[in-house]
Amino acid sequence: MRLGPVSHPWLNRILRGLPAALERLRIDRHLDEALVSGADPLHLAEVFGICETTTIRYAAAARQLLSTEQTDDPVAHPGRHAQPTIN
Repeated sequence: MRLGPVSHPWLNRILRGLPAALERLRIDRHLDEALVSGADPLHLAEVFGICETTTIRYAAAARQLLSTEQTDDPVAHPGRHAQPTIN
C-alpha cells in the first residue's frame, strides 16, 4: 500500500467484468462536472486540465442535457404532463 496515484493496470484489474471502463468513467466524470458547474468550459479546463475544444464539447453537451431536463420537467411546466381527468 502506497499513497501515490493508482495506475491504469490496477484500475483495469479492479473494473474487469464490470460494465464500465476507465475511459467511460472519465467521460462520465467530465460530463457530470459540466452539468453541476453550469456548463462552464473555463471551469472544466481548470478542474481537469483539458484543452479548450474538449471543454467546449462537454459544455455544449451539458447545455443540451440541461435544456432537455428543463423542458421535460413537469414542475417547470405544470399541466403539460398531467393526466386528463375523466368525469
